[in-house]
Amino acid sequence: MPEFKYKFQMYKHLQANAQKIYAEAKKAAEDLGIVGDLKGNIGLTGAISGCPAPARENVRKALQEGLTKVIPLARLVDEIRDIVKSVYGDDYDVCPVNTCEGGLWVTFDTLFAAPMTGRGDNYRARYLVPYEKHMHHQAGYGRPFPPKYKEMISERGSTPGEFGFAGKRLENLDVVVVPMKGGKYPNHGIKYWPVPLLTEVDAEGTVKAMEEAAQLHGPLVVGFSSLGYDTPGYGYAAKTPDGAAVVQKGIGDLAAKLNVPYVVDNAWGLPFVGHDITKSGASAVVYSMDKATGSSTSGLVIGREDVMVNVRRALGMHGDRYGTTASYGKAQYVTMDPGKEALLTQVAVLKDLRDNPEMYTGQVDELYEIVTSEFEKASPKLREGLLISKSYNSSTVEVNYEKTWKDGMGFPIFSIEDMYAGSHLIQVGLAQMGIIATIAYDGNIFISPGQGTSDNEGNLIPDKMRLAVKGLVALMEIIGKHSGFLS
Repeated sequence: MPEFKYKFQMYKHLQANAQKIYAEAKKAAEDLGIVGDLKGNIGLTGAISGCPAPARENVRKALQEGLTKVIPLARLVDEIRDIVKSVYGDDYDVCPVNTCEGGLWVTFDTLFAAPMTGRGDNYRARYLVPYEKHMHHQAGYGRPFPPKYKEMISERGSTPGEFGFAGKRLENLDVVVVPMKGGKYPNHGIKYWPVPLLTEVDAEGTVKAMEEAAQLHGPLVVGFSSLGYDTPGYGYAAKTPDGAAVVQKGIGDLAAKLNVPYVVDNAWGLPFVGHDITKSGASAVVYSMDKATGSSTSGLVIGREDVMVNVRRALGMHGDRYGTTASYGKAQYVTMDPGKEALLTQVAVLKDLRDNPEMYTGQVDELYEIVTSEFEKASPKLREGLLISKSYNSSTVEVNYEKTWKDGMGFPIFSIEDMYAGSHLIQVGLAQMGIIATIAYDGNIFISPGQGTSDNEGNLIPDKMRLAVKGLVALMEIIGKHSGFLS
């Protein structure tokens, strides 16, 4: 294999040899036994929106039974409220929505956006975010500041421009992007783009940087947002004594000091088992309930009662005008209403998370053993550059390989641009192997159960999960050889 002087030369070479890589990947899958009914029916995660896992038996049963009964939707929402309050206490409330993105939209609009009614000119408002992964979600609702970040958000997704993520921007709302101290943001990928590499984040330095940015923007600051994840690849390795991520807890304290909300995007997260809102100090946490939790397509917003009043009002769930404490009416965000099917399954999975959390955490422990043991068989040069960690929050095992770049050219890092452009060799290569892919950009790979690797009750099927991981290891070695990293 040739040696490359510059990164872009390596990625150009990989692009030119993509078909060879895919052909070798197909052969490797056949050698592993990923053939017949297995092909296309096993995957590295059941927690992605584009291909969610089959519902567990108890969730299907709850849905089927509920569909045969007359149940007012407000009653189901109140049942969800009861479950959430039984865990977090009476100071917290909840609002189900149709998707996680819908939950972000209504939450940012009610808590961050400046009011549009009344006399006088509208004022501008700014919320602050650390520069982390998935920025097109939690940072996509304002005009980016400083301007050098504007294209980082606006071109995300399959559709750019006004009808893409840029079209989410709320009236007179800016988003201030604050780089995480110790984080690195080099360009990588066949679609060359900055990628956040965050395993070496200085947590306390990041909190200080957020505070300095808040002081700089002064009276324009109306809130903060971040992801709710808990792994090193997302910059959250440092924890407080009670288990909260130092960065998240620091932002929560800063928000409380300034009397503004802190909204956490925990799309790939578990209520109760994962991010603890009572420890981080977040005002609201937004979940995608059809990802790690396993309900029907829907989202959930859990937050302090004071901020949840307006979120629930915007959904028409605040109460009927004639005096009830809950309703299922029409309001500004009626387009975000979840239906009966979503509410029934949310009740089922929230009970599981509250009453049987080991069903989720036990699988992560088992999965971690599978992932670590299979990567132990990988080429030493690749293995030594990996950081593998558990996430009970996301019911995943994270494989991060950014440290392969510690002493020069490392294993290829594919950008989110690659994912949407179809030039992400890991994701496309897995599909060629008959393995349903997972989130794998920015030097980070999430692996979780559910996609043909769990039984009807949601228990891990070790042999199938191990086979999918074997396929990932084989593909990474193939790509590593073509890149010149593994010679």
